[in-house]
Amino acid sequence: MRFALFRGRFEHSIDEKNRLAIPARFRESLVAEGNPEPVIVTNLDQCLCAYPLREWERVERLCQSLPQFDANVLAFQRYFLSSATECPIDKAGRITIPPTLRDFARLRHDCIILGNLNKFEIWSKERWDLAFAGMADGFERMTTAINTLGVRI
Repeated sequence: MRFALFRGRFEHSIDEKNRLAIPARFRESLVAEGNPEPVIVTNLDQCLCAYPLREWERVERLCQSLPQFDANVLAFQRYFLSSATECPIDKAGRITIPPTLRDFARLRHDCIILGNLNKFEIWSKERWDLAFAGMADGFERMTTAINTLGVRI
């Protein structure tokens, strides 16, 4: 099975039945043995994060390996794992986002879907515009921090 790689940024809308179309380029990465695998959607920061099922299972194994009596680990797992919801992809390439996750991310109509390597993020357009402006302002600081990790881009 190949590794799913998500890249790029797309504008989509949530329809009246709370369905969101997954970009065609992303759907190609979600097809396993001829059928689209479900995605696991959870909250992350100010947006939602969607993992292919096979990648989510890897995340769960990593979480199981963390020290279970560490307060930060427990808080992270409660926050990140408790809202994880399996969202099947319908024949039209859409997922239905549950109300609790829509409310968390303030998703109403216009959304930004962006690739982030092994997962993709779902943002409200308003939140994305604000967050992206902040990231653009801090880009030099971020690249310096990345360089200290030994990563050269």
